[in-house]
Amino acid sequence: QVQLVESGGGLVQTGGSLRLSCAASGNIDQIFDVDWYRQGPGKQRELVASVTSFGRANYADSVKGRFTISRDNAKKTVYLQMNSLEPEDTAVYYCNADILTYGQRGDYWGQGTQVTVSS
Repeated sequence: QVQLVESGGGLVQTGGSLRLSCAASGNIDQIFDVDWYRQGPGKQRELVASVTSFGRANYADSVKGRFTISRDNAKKTVYLQMNSLEPEDTAVYYCNADILTYGQRGDYWGQGTQVTVSS
């Protein structure tokens, strides 16, 4: 059974940094695109950053220049380095991955990790 586990969230002051990790486990044949989403209080879930299996990254305008997504395919882990954090970045952050397992391709979500940025 494939699982995604996020970690690295926490409480940080404005201007601080955090690095989130999304680790995949289980019987995995291949991991394709991986996305980081977030959902702030009273807000809809939004796409923050994505990385293809070749390492090509895309970002939401709100985080460009502050966040960096990367992946370590050998470790089956994707990272989100978040710098210059702002209170508006407060949210639960989720990773979402397109994974091939037992010959079937599916969409998987982690349980989320809370990021709180204090002003």
